[in-house]
Amino acid sequence: MPSSCPELASATADLAARSRPWRLPQRAAFPLLAAVLFAFFFAAAAPSPLFVVFQHAWHFSSSLLTVAFAVYAIALLVSLLVAGSLSDHIGRRPVVLAALALQAVAMGLFLLANGIGGLIVARVVQGIATGIASGALSAAVVEAAPASRKRLGALITSVSPLAGLAVGALLTGMAVKFSLQPVMLVFGVLAAVFALGAAVVLWMPETVTPRAGVLASLVPRVSIPAKARAEFARGLPVFIVVWALGGLYLSLAPSLMLYVFGIDNGVVNGLTVAVLSGMGAIAPTLLGRLAAPRPAIVGMASIALGLVLLLASLATRSLALFFVGTAVAGIGFGGAFSALVQTLAPMAQSHERGELFAAIFVVSYLAFSLPAMLAGFLVASLGLLNTAEGYAAVLLLIAAFGTWSQWMVLRRRQRELPMGE
Repeated sequence: MPSSCPELASATADLAARSRPWRLPQRAAFPLLAAVLFAFFFAAAAPSPLFVVFQHAWHFSSSLLTVAFAVYAIALLVSLLVAGSLSDHIGRRPVVLAALALQAVAMGLFLLANGIGGLIVARVVQGIATGIASGALSAAVVEAAPASRKRLGALITSVSPLAGLAVGALLTGMAVKFSLQPVMLVFGVLAAVFALGAAVVLWMPETVTPRAGVLASLVPRVSIPAKARAEFARGLPVFIVVWALGGLYLSLAPSLMLYVFGIDNGVVNGLTVAVLSGMGAIAPTLLGRLAAPRPAIVGMASIALGLVLLLASLATRSLALFFVGTAVAGIGFGGAFSALVQTLAPMAQSHERGELFAAIFVVSYLAFSLPAMLAGFLVASLGLLNTAEGYAAVLLLIAAFGTWSQWMVLRRRQRELPMGE
């Protein structure tokens, strides 16, 4: 009888192992989750080059165009406030799966839209899906990174959205230029991508142990881990100017190309966002060797300089200067944001990380949506050019203040260094 105990224990262990569902290994989950995050932001930029196509087909105003843009970010913000920390309680997989299913539905709604009302509904559903996914998916990417490469996970989390925006805008712009049915091509492919993403996430390993407090987590709130609060507060000007700049480009740049520079070209429309976000995706590599807060200082200074060049391009109608300014601002767009995310992410425990990323995205998307929506309403009374110039001038002031505040942090740390040695 005693001799059978080891055999019984072994059989029980084998049975338990067989009853557990198969999961992808961690090394495969990390790049796949990063790709899913990339896809969400690819889809976020995809409508931007198509807005002019929709505007020509359905004859709505530039003000309504910015509303169609901004409702996405507002819906995203609301879903973040409600579900931002849900994945900390029930796990990352079910939250990301729900978001992917909703996103596939949103792509279908874009295909079915036949007027501005349908476009707005599709943008709202897309915003809800992206809001649900943002905190959970960002946290999942960090947690799926190899144990020795958690900082790489934070870098991917900050770069994937920017790379997604760049590639999404550029490829959609090319579809507008070269495809007979760009709407069908773009949103049909994206619907298939998100359906496939849901199938892949089904086999992802879970990185969170479910815990109590699910219903309480649905009460809208913004929570920042105590250890990260001071750094988060110092980074507010960076979050605001970076994402308000993104809102300017995604909402008004196609209209600027048409009505200020006289260019009606899908590829050029896509390039306005692609250059900004593409330089933003490259910037963390360029600035990664610098110790904090130097990347934020260089990033904010780059945004300030880029905005000066942008204002000059609008005054002189110089398209070349517009893209030079966009590229310079793009370095700060990605460099400053990535630096802050990489600084903040290690300050949160695993059960706090979903809430931290939700707080980052709440601030970011408020800056992304509200100024763009206000600008859309001002276009009717002030004109497109005056509105864009005023928008850029305000961002220039915030960027200058952000550069100064981060510089003061560096000076203080340099003064404290000898005392600590």
